[in-house]
Amino acid sequence: MTDLRAQAVRLGFAKLGITSPDVSDHIPYLDAWLADGHAGEMAWMEQHAGLRRDPTQLQPGVRTVISVRLDYLPEDHASEAVLADPSKGYIARYALGRDYHKVFRKRLKTLAQWIHETIQPHGYRVFTDSAPLLEKHLAEQAGLGWIGKHTVLLSKDAGSFFFLGEILTDLPLPAEHSDPPEPARCGSCQACITVCPTQAIIAPYQLDA
Repeated sequence: MTDLRAQAVRLGFAKLGITSPDVSDHIPYLDAWLADGHAGEMAWMEQHAGLRRDPTQLQPGVRTVISVRLDYLPEDHASEAVLADPSKGYIARYALGRDYHKVFRKRLKTLAQWIHETIQPHGYRVFTDSAPLLEKHLAEQAGLGWIGKHTVLLSKDAGSFFFLGEILTDLPLPAEHSDPPEPARCGSCQACITVCPTQAIIAPYQLDA
């Protein structure tokens, strides 16, 4: 799997991990969140909850999820300086440049085709924020980071400045070649809860939409 991870890096992905499509240990959290009404007006969360509970419904014969991370915060960013200058406007980093959905999807398809030609022909489907998939949980399982108290995936070396994408494949790729899940590093910190401007983080790991 070393070649697969190296190919992912060549395509611009910061990290790749492999995991099972089984998300059963996260379902109690999803069900409780929906039952408590935290989805607000996002009716699609309830409508497509069945697909979130079972990713294999999104692509027949799925045996493996390839989860990848695409960073978007440049090393030379000057966020604080721009924010402190009243004569300048500030745009969210993820919104700069081309639509990330198009960029990500193209690279995922390229990676999936490389697998098809180099490792083994396979049936697959790529996703980038485009289907009811518990992608944060899958990425956590694949060793890409940990879910913080604000319910966002975090990485020690990239913070939360990255996109997630997935390839659902029918290949039985060995997950043991991925990095182990990152340990949670939030500790006793409550900063995200304290500074949340809308008080949407009602408790650690509980977000009210």
